[in-house]
Amino acid sequence: MGRYSVIAVAVTLTVSLSACTRETPEPPIAAHVPDAELASNESPGNVASGQTIFRFDTFGDETFWTDTLHMNDVIGTKVSPKTALSVGLKVDATVIPAPVAAGIKAGTVDLNSPATTLALLKLNAVVGVVGKVSADGKTLERVGVTCALCHSTVDNSFAPGIGKRLDGWPNRDLNVGGIIALSPAVTPAQKAVYTSWGPGKYDPRYNIDGKNMPVMIPPAFGLRNVAKEIYTGDGPVSYWNAYVAITQMHGHGVFSDPRVNINVNVTPDLVTSKLPALREYQFSLNAPGAVAGTFDAAAARRGKAVFDATCSSCHVSGNLSDVNNGVLHAPADVGQSAAYADRSATKKYRTTPLRGLWHAPQLKGPYFHDGSAPTLEAAVEHEAGVAKANLSAAQKKDLVEYLKTL
Repeated sequence: MGRYSVIAVAVTLTVSLSACTRETPEPPIAAHVPDAELASNESPGNVASGQTIFRFDTFGDETFWTDTLHMNDVIGTKVSPKTALSVGLKVDATVIPAPVAAGIKAGTVDLNSPATTLALLKLNAVVGVVGKVSADGKTLERVGVTCALCHSTVDNSFAPGIGKRLDGWPNRDLNVGGIIALSPAVTPAQKAVYTSWGPGKYDPRYNIDGKNMPVMIPPAFGLRNVAKEIYTGDGPVSYWNAYVAITQMHGHGVFSDPRVNINVNVTPDLVTSKLPALREYQFSLNAPGAVAGTFDAAAARRGKAVFDATCSSCHVSGNLSDVNNGVLHAPADVGQSAAYADRSATKKYRTTPLRGLWHAPQLKGPYFHDGSAPTLEAAVEHEAGVAKANLSAAQKKDLVEYLKTL
C-alpha cells in the first residue's frame, strides 16, 4: 500500500471508527517438497517471500471460510474487537494509524462494534485473518485464514492482545474451536466438539477421521536442524505445511498420503510452489531466549548436569531430538496414550525439541502434545518416572530451573 493510500485509509478509519522410534519411509506426497531439496533455496529473498506467505497467504481458503462456513457474515455482523480478543485473536499494532491508536487509548474508538473489526481487517491488522471489505467499509465480502492465525501472537506492547507480531509463537490464547463453532453451517454435534477444545488446542485430524483428540498448538520457531517437526513425526516441515494448508486451512492444492488415507486435489494448486519460501521463513525464526530473572541461574547449572545424565539421549542438546537419528518412540515407551499416535502415519511419537519452554505461556504450561502436564514440575515428574531415574526432590527442582533456560 502506497503512502497516499495509507493516509487515506487512516483518515477514513479515524472517522468510521469513532462513529485470530524409527521412522518408516516417506510415501509420495504430491504437495510435499522434501526439506533436503530445499536447502539450496535458502536466501534473504526466500525468507522475505516466506514471511509474506506465512502472514498473509490464504492459499485460496476463502472458498471454505466464506462459501462453506459463512464466517464473513458472522465476523462482519457479530464479532467486535472485544469479542475477537476474547477468543484469542490478536491485532498487529504496527499497522494501526496513529490517530486510530490514539482513539483506542482514549476510548473514543468503539471496540464493541463489528464495524471496528471490519476497519481492522481492511488494514490487515488482525493476525492470521485476511478479509475483503466492501468499498463502503460496511460488509465483509470474503474472509480467509493464514498460517499466522495459530502460529503467531503479539507482545501486548499496546494493550492485551494488541502489539508487535511474534511470528512462530503458538497462540495459546486462541480458541480455534470456539471460533469455528460460531459458523451457522456447523451442526450441533460438531459445535459440541469444537467448543470442547478450549484455548491453545486444535485437532488437526478431526475433519479426517471424526475423532476428537485435540493437541497443543506447537511453536513454529526453532525448527532449523529438526528432522521431523510434528508430534508424531509423519514428515518434515514442508510435509506438515502442505497438510495443514490443504486439509485444515482448506487451501487449494494437492496432498496425498496413503498412510492416513488422504487424497485431496483442489485446483489450481496455490500451495506447492510456496512451500520452499514458507519453510525458509520458518527456519529463520529462532526460539526466544530465556528471560533473566525467571530462573535460578545456580540451580539451572546443576540442573544441566542432571539433564545431560538423564535426558540428553532423547532430547539431544536440549533443543534437538533423537528423531534426527531416525528414532520414533512407541507410546508405551514414553508413558503417553496411544490414542493420538494411532491416528497418525507412524503410530509413534517424536521426541519434542525443548526450545522456548519458558514461553508456554510464560512458564505456566501446559506441556506435552496433549497438554497433560500442567506445569514443568509435572512434566519432569512424568519423564523421571518414564526414564526410571532415581532423582531426588532437589535434583528435580534443579532440572526444572534448567528447562526454564531452554
